[in-house]
Amino acid sequence: MEKEQQIRTNPFKTFFTNVKNKMVDKGEKAKILIKTANNKTLASFVFMGLGQILNRQYVKGLIYIFIQIGAIFYFIFKGAQDLVGLFTLGVVPSDPWMGIVGDNSVVMLILGLLAFIFLILYVFIYVANIKDAYNSQLLLEAGKKPKSFKEEVRAFFDQKFYISALFIPFLGVAIFNVLPIVFMILIGFTNYGGDIALAGDLVSWVGLSNFKQLLLLGNFAKTFFKILGWNFLWAILSTFINYFLGLSLALLYSKKVVKGKAFWRAFPIIAYAVPGFITLLAFKFMFSYGGPINQMITSSGGTAIGFLDIDAKWKARFIGLAVNAWITVPSSMLLATGILSNLNRDVYEAAELDGAKSWHKFKDLTLPFVIFATTPVLITQFIGNFNNFGIFYFLRGGLTLDGYFLASDTDLLINWLYKLSIDNSYYSIGAAISLIIFIITSIISLTVYILSPAYKEEGQYK
Repeated sequence: MEKEQQIRTNPFKTFFTNVKNKMVDKGEKAKILIKTANNKTLASFVFMGLGQILNRQYVKGLIYIFIQIGAIFYFIFKGAQDLVGLFTLGVVPSDPWMGIVGDNSVVMLILGLLAFIFLILYVFIYVANIKDAYNSQLLLEAGKKPKSFKEEVRAFFDQKFYISALFIPFLGVAIFNVLPIVFMILIGFTNYGGDIALAGDLVSWVGLSNFKQLLLLGNFAKTFFKILGWNFLWAILSTFINYFLGLSLALLYSKKVVKGKAFWRAFPIIAYAVPGFITLLAFKFMFSYGGPINQMITSSGGTAIGFLDIDAKWKARFIGLAVNAWITVPSSMLLATGILSNLNRDVYEAAELDGAKSWHKFKDLTLPFVIFATTPVLITQFIGNFNNFGIFYFLRGGLTLDGYFLASDTDLLINWLYKLSIDNSYYSIGAAISLIIFIITSIISLTVYILSPAYKEEGQYK
């Protein structure tokens, strides 16, 4: 009980303690393996597969040997060069006048990352080869016979099916998801962009220079902190409005006095079914100078209002919040409707007998249960709102204002990143912003989840 309480009160300390303990445990196991390994197991340290061959596991040993030979040839003729290129990013500049093509720094960075992934995969297989030889040693010392190759294959499609089933997806995720993310992160530590990107010159590592420009220097820093402050406000307000409006609609439609519930629920569902960019373009037209709202204003004797004009600022921001709510609230309503259907009505009846009012029942019974059940979704909505590219991109386009460097007062970090990298070739600065966004959203997500009742009081509603 005391240990469980410690985990709940110090989740971060517990996490790092567990990681430390696992590393220490693995280190101790490695020491024991090295001390107790026989000559056959030690042979697998020298060359993969030798231990298996000596233990008469010929098929498995040959597979490991072919992998070892393939790795040696790859790193001699290609991999080592690519790994060196990852650090140098090229040494031969291009010269069109002399007909010299030169090194392509970006390609060398990608190939270097691939070589690094293959190196990690090789190390993983190498360690697995040693463990396999050592496990065979322990079985033989205990008077047992190691599994044959057929038995190993059968086990991979039976007890260890999850490994064989997940290997190809894991490899695909590593190449098509992890590799682009790591590439983007590394670009943030180079000078790639601007004239260098356009001219195809060699790229260099610049360390934390891009982050220094963003956080400390000139127009970049001023714009970054302006947008960051608005980005946080936008994400908090959007998440709060969308979540509680959706919950309010779900509570309203769950009332017995509401007639034709299916009919009323159909309106937000239809709004949710329409593609988001079409809705955004429709609202942009509605609030434009020639749109129906301004036409009604002018026909009543008023002056047209620039809802999304260059000096709109808070008008445009409020419109963005309203449009985002129109698009997102239906999904929150559907989620809350499903959760509310699982509420324990006996608890409410007991509360009514005790004289609890509607507000107290909502505050003490409904809200804790809904938040407990939807904390992961709430975090996802916050991250989605923090990185909501489409709202202001479609409402205000590529608008830029004085006092902002290639940005406007409604742009979020993701919009600014797009303008810098795609429209103006500031790729390294854009990559640095991406890394900062990743760090901010990761820290907020993990912190909120670990401190939330969904994590700390997991068994409360079971």
